Amino acid sequence: MDRDRVEGNWKQLKGKVKEKWGELTDDELDRIAGRRDQLEGLVQERYGLAKDQVRKDVDDWINSQP
Repeated sequence: MDRDRVEGNWKQLKGKVKEKWGELTDDELDRIAGRRDQLEGLVQERYGLAKDQVRKDVDDWINSQP
């Protein structure tokens, strides 16, 4: 799944994002609206992970989506 498909299918994917990164709120997910850079920043901030690790985690998650 590429970036455009993530943004285009964001409403359907929000639930899956919450399963993966449960500390993110619905309001935060609505605000980022599927923008990958903002998702990465939010995950990095909330979980205290390194930028490279977050990028890999988000890549892995995106690639696992049908």
